[in-house]
Amino acid sequence: MKKFAIFLSGCGVSDGAEIHEAVMTMLAIDKFDCIYDIFAPDIPQAHVINHLTGEVSSEKRNVLVEAARIARGKIKNASEFDAGKYDALIFPGGFGVAKNFCTYAFDGIKCSVNPVVEKAIKDMHKAGKPIGAMCISPVLITRVLGQVTTTIGTDASTARDLEKMGGHHIESSIAEVVSDRVNKIFTTPCYMLNSRISEIALGAENLIKTILNFIQ
Repeated sequence: MKKFAIFLSGCGVSDGAEIHEAVMTMLAIDKFDCIYDIFAPDIPQAHVINHLTGEVSSEKRNVLVEAARIARGKIKNASEFDAGKYDALIFPGGFGVAKNFCTYAFDGIKCSVNPVVEKAIKDMHKAGKPIGAMCISPVLITRVLGQVTTTIGTDASTARDLEKMGGHHIESSIAEVVSDRVNKIFTTPCYMLNSRISEIALGAENLIKTILNFIQ
């Protein structure tokens, strides 16, 4: 039975993890009779967005505490992540990836990456184990690893940024998976495209299936 690690960047598309992508990832892993653990770093959110109005709130929230909502409390501090215990690492999207895991939303291609998240990516890559990235997450992976092939769908501006960071971008359609088999990076666009929730479910399923086929 293969074991996945899922890294969440909070709770909510505008300031944390994209909830649909996170849940559909869990569902896909379970559907293929595999298991998963959920991780998040114990750090403050970059900011809090009121998801009803879209406005920035004055309140403060913690990424690990917020991600625990999606995990139903069953979550681990990302500092405890051990690449040796997992067959694959998955990053659902959401602006939290570009705000809490790294600062791409604020600093563009010169963004910094949270050290704990960066270590997890590098440890898995060094171990030769696959990493799956959804939605905006390929920006994070490219910032850390450099010369990898990924997709964020068809967004030209973000694609150019990936290329500037040393990566190679391939345009893709809804639920399509782009595989960099050399670097063991697997990506799918999800809500980077105008998708229905059923298409997010299909994209997550295709991603997990592709990774499992690669492992086996």
